[in-house]
Amino acid sequence: MCSGVYLLETTTTPLKTIPLGKTDIQITPMGLGAWQWGATYMWGYGREYTDADLRPAFDAALEAGLNFFDTAEFYGRGQSERVLGRFVRESKADVIVATKFMPLPWRLRKSQLLDALRASLNRLGLPRVDLYQIHRPFPPRPVETWADALADAVEAGLTRAVGVSNYNVDQTRKAHVTLAKRGIPLASNQIEYSLLHRSPERSGLIGVCRELGVTVIAYSPIAKGALTGKYTPDHTPPGPRGRRYNRAYLERIQPLIGLLKEIGRAHDGRSPAQVSLNWLMRKGAVPIPGAKNARQAQENLGALGWQLSDEEVQALDKASEGW
Repeated sequence: MCSGVYLLETTTTPLKTIPLGKTDIQITPMGLGAWQWGATYMWGYGREYTDADLRPAFDAALEAGLNFFDTAEFYGRGQSERVLGRFVRESKADVIVATKFMPLPWRLRKSQLLDALRASLNRLGLPRVDLYQIHRPFPPRPVETWADALADAVEAGLTRAVGVSNYNVDQTRKAHVTLAKRGIPLASNQIEYSLLHRSPERSGLIGVCRELGVTVIAYSPIAKGALTGKYTPDHTPPGPRGRRYNRAYLERIQPLIGLLKEIGRAHDGRSPAQVSLNWLMRKGAVPIPGAKNARQAQENLGALGWQLSDEEVQALDKASEGW
């Protein structure tokens, strides 16, 4: 216990793993997202924290048994990949690395996905990644074109599995069908999903992913810090986050924050963030919270090793209806 927040003690006991979609890849039920590991505008990388802060966060995750790390070519214009790759190589850790391809409007040829993947591998310093994902379903190329390119990446031995991100129900089905024609499963769909962003449930996307055996990877699982309880109507987040999570927004979510704190107290003083992450895992999603330092990583890891009751999940569902 530290300042009312439960921190996970370092352990050598392996965490239970789950399959990544219908592949033979086993990942921990929570990962670590590396968006913050290079993004200056949104997160203040290089100003508020540096690689010297990030390395202890990576080490804390490894020591706790976490094995799933997610990045993208677009995070810090490749800086996130460089940082994560260096940490992986220096640690010689056996981890699952995921990155993403951004289908920008001027990327029109299918072969450009393979070119981008090779560039990502160069930045990571790895011969292949475990999961390669389409970052967003940008036009003008159809979903099928990029899904077919993902299959090419698997056959080229550049990635073990493939996924998508920010795909809706129709796009997910199309990607799944296209890959299936090549004998390759759609392993995952990485989407914004949290107690403050439950539209994937209402749209039927969570149900479709479950039906197809596609793992849901939840980014922004604590709503960019809004679910930590550290921000209040009188203390809004800094920078661009403050525009979305402004005073009026934070006033509206105080009843939910209060419930998170109440439930956390019943579980050895777990924090609102830890309860929020556990809720996602109970929903069958794999949350990938970010961490700027070891303390944030340790707090996120405190979401593991225990479980919300069915009644607590239902209470949180009710309190977050409409979000």
